[in-house]
Amino acid sequence: MGKRLRAQRRGTGGSQYRSPSHRHVDDVRLPAFAEGAGTIKDLIQAPGRTSPLAVIDFNGVTDYQLAVAGTKVGQEVSVGGSKIAAGNITSLNNIPEGTSIHNIEAKPGDGGKFVKTAGSSATIVSRGEKVVIMMPSGVNKEFNPNCRAVVGVVAGGGRGDKPLAKAGKNYLTLRSRSTANKWVKGVAMNAVDHPHGGGSHPHVGGPNCQRRTASPGQKAGFIAPKKKRK
Repeated sequence: MGKRLRAQRRGTGGSQYRSPSHRHVDDVRLPAFAEGAGTIKDLIQAPGRTSPLAVIDFNGVTDYQLAVAGTKVGQEVSVGGSKIAAGNITSLNNIPEGTSIHNIEAKPGDGGKFVKTAGSSATIVSRGEKVVIMMPSGVNKEFNPNCRAVVGVVAGGGRGDKPLAKAGKNYLTLRSRSTANKWVKGVAMNAVDHPHGGGSHPHVGGPNCQRRTASPGQKAGFIAPKKKRK
């Protein structure tokens, strides 16, 4: 009997593939309260994230948010107000068109789901019954006007300018997110380990396209492709 595929092992969520959440600083959710004000106490690096985090003090309550480009220690940030400034958190219906935002809620009160990568931002295109936002991919997406977002661009936009230079540094960077930096090809495995394995030289040995309804152990190669690839 053949062994389980790598995708099957990852799907079970074993310790080898589980994200090391014990190293993470915080989940980084927008504050649950509707209105308030706080002060940025520190800017820290967070394992498992591409952007730094801002440590904000809300009247004795410490909260962690994605650091915004241009903010600094000692700066005041507001929640729920109508003032539009970098780092402030408010509803989409309070933000004018053309403003750069990030950490957008998918539904009101969910804490923020979209645009959280370092250096990323979305732009408000129009407002009506729904707020139309142009995402970093260029796609226009509609949101509930009561959804909240953070004004500004996520800090750490220049992280890709400096090369990693060493394979070990790339390994440690991806390890903090439980992601491997090397993958063994299926054709390089034995037949017991992968459907593409075996043979005297690395070749698939048959069709490498699988139907959508195939069993998990058969899903290797192209899954339900729209066109044939050679």
